[in-house]
Amino acid sequence: MAKKAVASVQKGGGKGHTKVIKMVKSPKTGAYTFMEEIVPNEKVKDYFKK
Repeated sequence: MAKKAVASVQKGGGKGHTKVIKMVKSPKTGAYTFMEEIVPNEKVKDYFKK
C-alpha cells in the first residue's frame, strides 16, 4: 500500500505562514538575486522593512 505523504503535511498550520520573495542587489556585481523565506503572517511587513 502507498503512503499518503500529503495528508501529513496538511494539518492546518500552513495558513499561519507566508512565503515571501525579496529582490536584493549584490554590492559586488550589481546583479539582482531573489531571496525566498517562509515567515509568520505577523512578521511579513517587518521582513520587507529590513
